[in-house]
Amino acid sequence: MQKFVFDWVRGELYQRFSFVFFFKFRMLNDIKELSLVDLILKEYPYLTTKLETLFSDPANLLFIFDGLDESVQQMDFRSERLCTSPQIQESLSVLVVSLVKQSLLKGCYILITSRPTKLALIETKNFQRVSEIMGFFPKERKLYFDKFFLDEKKSEMAFNYVRENGILYTFCYIPSYCWILCTVLSTCFKPQEMYFELLPKTVTQLFVTFFANILTNHSRDTSQVPALLTSLGWMAEYGVMEHVLGFESCNLKTFGVNYSSQLLSNFMVESGQGPNVTVSFFHLTIQEFLAALVHYLDYSHEKLQESLDKARRFEDGRGEMFLRFLCGLSDSNTRAVLQKHLGNFSPKTSVDVINWLSNTFSMNVRPDRESDDKRKILNMFASLFESRNRALVAHCLGANKKFQFPEFHLAPLDCTVLAFILECCRDPELVDLDTCFIQTEGLERLYTILHNVVELRLTNNDLKDTDMKFIYRILTNPACKIQNLSLKDNSFTEECCPTLAAALCENQSLRTLDLSKNKLGGPELENLLNVLSDNACKIGNLSLRATKLTHEHAPLLVSLSGNTNLTHLNLSFNYFADTGSEYIYELIRKSTSLREIRLDTNDFNMESIERLRSLQKYHPNLNIIL
Repeated sequence: MQKFVFDWVRGELYQRFSFVFFFKFRMLNDIKELSLVDLILKEYPYLTTKLETLFSDPANLLFIFDGLDESVQQMDFRSERLCTSPQIQESLSVLVVSLVKQSLLKGCYILITSRPTKLALIETKNFQRVSEIMGFFPKERKLYFDKFFLDEKKSEMAFNYVRENGILYTFCYIPSYCWILCTVLSTCFKPQEMYFELLPKTVTQLFVTFFANILTNHSRDTSQVPALLTSLGWMAEYGVMEHVLGFESCNLKTFGVNYSSQLLSNFMVESGQGPNVTVSFFHLTIQEFLAALVHYLDYSHEKLQESLDKARRFEDGRGEMFLRFLCGLSDSNTRAVLQKHLGNFSPKTSVDVINWLSNTFSMNVRPDRESDDKRKILNMFASLFESRNRALVAHCLGANKKFQFPEFHLAPLDCTVLAFILECCRDPELVDLDTCFIQTEGLERLYTILHNVVELRLTNNDLKDTDMKFIYRILTNPACKIQNLSLKDNSFTEECCPTLAAALCENQSLRTLDLSKNKLGGPELENLLNVLSDNACKIGNLSLRATKLTHEHAPLLVSLSGNTNLTHLNLSFNYFADTGSEYIYELIRKSTSLREIRLDTNDFNMESIERLRSLQKYHPNLNIIL
């Protein structure tokens, strides 16, 4: 947002606005009541004589409120309590809501930013547009690495490492994480030497290495480091629990933070002027990491248990990163990188965190139930992922063999976490990812482990022909157990047919294949049908429903009668018409194995329908659905 304002000042962006007011919610948390005029003059005192002119044409004004998730005030956008004058004193919440609802400075523009977890809890219908910032696209991630390292070889090595590590590559879409990651990897990829033991694999390990780098290069008096990080950690923990992001001098004194320490400037930044100076952490995630770390530096069973339970109950999700860091630090190998700087950590913290994680999971999480809160389940999975404790994951999963996330959007990060969980599960029976919009990047994160499941559902995920290579790798894995596979309602075309055909030639486990609602009609379809027609293919239930097949493809279908394993065939909602019905007739007449064939909605006239039905008397065990 600061860059946004900077570009406006330089004349490069949104020049239709005569003024842009920029506020950070975290810096407004101490405000009780004030008017809009007071709010503006507190940040822009030089506008005293100009506000009346600015307010005369609200359409030329843009108000930016950055970081709604960092506000301690509850913004109720359904509230009917509104302010109508810039001079009336109200709570910050009422002022913001009034600007949004246009009872205050009607015609002005409002831009509010927030973490998604907070956005999910507020009423957004009053906003004309709600956009999700996707960060860097894959090509931009690579470009960032190139510009950061300014060395083609180093950049390539670092990027390839991250590309192979799902969790880190996924986090790279966030520019601030990209900077932290590049900073960490620049210490690992040095000329003549490679520090493999420092290469992070989880977000916790990333921040551990980041902190280790700071302590190595920016700490002159190492004896003071544990005390400083302990005091700073308890202040950070207080901030996470109480939703405090800006700290005053009284907070520093309360927690015994040595404000004169040069090391402090590596973690915190000052804001404001004169008596109103506050300090805050450079990034909220740094505060969350220190809040978790302090429990390993200064163990208290009571404090730890209280913080774990409290963070778990936060409805806005603000405790999630804190919990993930706590779980990530429970791994002794992860903590070891910081040990030379901070001394020994409390092993009791690890025991308590692992016990809490195990108990919480067993009481609250059932991934085999469709009705359960999927975000809650994935958050628990993420904490387990950070712990790297495979035995703990297996224990938490217990007898759970089914993983159902239908109609729940799974980000690439979720897919990386889910892949780890599946890897720890013995003999998973079902992975239901119908309408999860995993797309290419999500499937790339998951495919290496999906061959282990008995039933895999990938309906409606916008998978394309190029993604069939992942399906090929799943099905041709020597250990493939998949019996039922749904690829329904994706964006596959005839171009993927040769790849799928090659996979089916090698696969011996598949029994049910659903290709419905894909545009498979075309010359390449013949490759697939040739394989499906062979007795070596064990598929017994095949759906080609609504796959854009016409009378031109009907002759190719006759060969399916040669596969005596095929018992159920769905050809409904295609375009065979009466011309194609002749070949469908031949398919049914020649087949000795079919028990059900669906042919409804294919533009047959009554004569064709009756002729097809007449085959019933020759095949009494066959159900022909027209």
